[in-house]
Amino acid sequence: MLDEETHYRVLRLLSANPEISQRDLARELGISLGKVNYCVKALVERGWVKVANFKNSRNKVAYSYLLTPRGLEHKGRLAVQFLRTKAREYEDLNAEIERMRVEAERRK
Repeated sequence: MLDEETHYRVLRLLSANPEISQRDLARELGISLGKVNYCVKALVERGWVKVANFKNSRNKVAYSYLLTPRGLEHKGRLAVQFLRTKAREYEDLNAEIERMRVEAERRK
């Protein structure tokens, strides 16, 4: 099972660039091509992404990934959740930095 952060990151990239290849998605996200393929399939099965074929400029058939209305709603919910998580991590990190500063000042 892929985590929701990965789903969010894939949805965000697909919405920004629907014609991105899975190989480029993998490179952009720093994950394996297999993991991207698994994630995209899961998003399609859930009805959050629709896949369409098109001809690209190199005479090859490629894919376009379009977020469905449900996919856009889900991306929005994930964005809020992701933002809350990152804000909490940021606050925790700032608190840890402050504790370390206090310790360092005591040791001087």
